[in-house]
Amino acid sequence: MADNYLEKKMEALQARKAKEQRARQIAWKKRMDAYRKKQATVAASTDKAENSIGSSEEAAAD
Repeated sequence: MADNYLEKKMEALQARKAKEQRARQIAWKKRMDAYRKKQATVAASTDKAENSIGSSEEAAAD
């Protein structure tokens, strides 16, 4: 009887740990996706700013 009890406790512990690990992985993926999206928008706005600066410099040179 003790073996069954301990086995069930161990299985429950392993199941809980697996569930927590999966939740951490999902949270990490969400944070990374948000970070990548933010970096993409920053890069896009930087590119636009550089292009507009380049255009104004070319216009000033003419």
